[in-house]
Formats: sequence, C-alpha cells, structure tokens
Amino acid sequence: MTGDRSQAEDIAQETFLRFWQAAPRWKTDGDASILTWLRRVATRLSIDDRRRKRPIYSDTVPDRTDPAPRADIEIVRTETAQRVQAAILTLPERQRAALVLSYYQHASQADGAAALNINEKAYESLLSRARAKLKTNLLDQKASLSI
Repeated sequence: MTGDRSQAEDIAQETFLRFWQAAPRWKTDGDASILTWLRRVATRLSIDDRRRKRPIYSDTVPDRTDPAPRADIEIVRTETAQRVQAAILTLPERQRAALVLSYYQHASQADGAAALNINEKAYESLLSRARAKLKTNLLDQKASLSI
C-alpha cells in the first residue's frame, strides 16, 4: 500500500507495537481473530500514512542566510560601544555609578539609591545629570570625529 519498503517496515513495526500494548486486554471470544485485527490496524496505519503530507526532497540545498550580524553593522556597534564606554569613564564617579547601576545592572531607583547611600530623589537627580553629561560628551566626540 505504501510503495516504499522502509515505510512499510515502519508501519509493520507500529502495528506489532500496538498489538503488544493491546495484548493484555485482548478477548478471544470476540468475532475477530488476531490476524484480522492486525490487518485492520496495518491497513488503517497505511491509509493514515498516505494522507500525511511528506516533505519534498530535492538535490539542491537552499541557500541560508548567515544568522551572524553583518560585519559593517558589527563594526559600527563595537565602535559605538567603545565611544559610550569612553564617555562614561569621563563622568564624575557618583554619576558614573548611578548610570552603571541603572543601565548595566538594571537596579531599581530604590536599589540604586541604597547602593549609593542616598535618597531616591537625590539618586534621580544624579542620574539625570549623568545622562545630560553623557549626551554632551558623546556629541563632543562626534563633533571631533567629523573634523
């Protein structure tokens, strides 16, 4: 029924596996014999197998795109990260600490304030000044690179 020897062997194996699982519940006083039951199961499995969609195999392998970021994008990303790191290092120590706690360590304002031993309002102000100073530093770097 399948037209494929290996597929037929798989169906035969599945048929006998189902018989093995059903054997403890088998009743001999029924109308169907074991052979009839095996044929019915094998036929149904064959029909079900033919109804399933099979993948279409081809001799040609489709081209896959490389999942890695493109080299030019990765270079820009690396250079940007280096510029940001350099700009962060120019910040005053407490502003740098607030920025690192918030953006790199993902600390909440309460946790960041506790780590710096200041209240949340002071932490928020410190973080605001750090962002403004960082923005100025990055813009200055950009201006010096374009000259």
